[in-house]
Amino acid sequence: MKASTNNLFHYRELITALAWKNIVIRYKQAYLGILWAVLKPLLMMLIFTLVRSFVGIETGDIPYPVLTFAALLPWIFFQESAAEGINSVTSNSALIKKIYFPREVFPLTAMFTKLVELMISFVILAGLMFYYKMAPTVYALWVPAIVFYTMIVGLTISFFGAALNVYYRDVAQALPVALSLLMYCSPVIYPLSLVHKKLIVEQAAGQWSENLYTLYTLNPLAGIIDSFQRVMLKGLPPDFEPLLPGIILTFTLLPFSYLYFKRAENWFADVI
Repeated sequence: MKASTNNLFHYRELITALAWKNIVIRYKQAYLGILWAVLKPLLMMLIFTLVRSFVGIETGDIPYPVLTFAALLPWIFFQESAAEGINSVTSNSALIKKIYFPREVFPLTAMFTKLVELMISFVILAGLMFYYKMAPTVYALWVPAIVFYTMIVGLTISFFGAALNVYYRDVAQALPVALSLLMYCSPVIYPLSLVHKKLIVEQAAGQWSENLYTLYTLNPLAGIIDSFQRVMLKGLPPDFEPLLPGIILTFTLLPFSYLYFKRAENWFADVI
């Protein structure tokens, strides 16, 4: 693993160049340019806010629009980086056939491309916080660690999915459906505190309540979104109880995902 990390560091300029190329190609002929990167979370925030006006979701002292936008930032970053990472190998078939370099460069490039878009979305979040008279506290220093963990989760899926997609192209078609379903199992539309209240406090599922809550928090995005909202909006440190199950699952699967990718890359040029 150390050798692979050093090898990737050696190719850092290639990753930067490919990420910049992706950004330029995507937004070069778009009238709004890179602002398209923030339209998706803004529109989803408006839709969820409209739905919430009919359904009613408890959010405490935090205004629902800013709470939802803060949830959408890590979610969309994860969703789009994982989706683009899975397609990253097949979409660069010409490079793979011409020259050798570590193939994990492609999922990493997809991740860094989306990281630039995430930084732009932070500007919109800052504007919303200013509008609602909310100021970040010292706990906002946790944000880089939360973003890094989100990258690890995305790469865990990207490495395995990108390798599998070379052999079975249905993977790229099935992923958007799977991620859409996963969003409803993540505290995007509703806060994690609501799930905790229903399952742990009120024991809504009876004797299965605690097991269901643990199963819910096995989704790494549950802890990520909750932690991001806590450190940015609530002035609180991350709650490690909902983070821990997802962390254990992610760091258990990551080595297997990466090893599968490295073993499969030997035949990428022949199959792709």
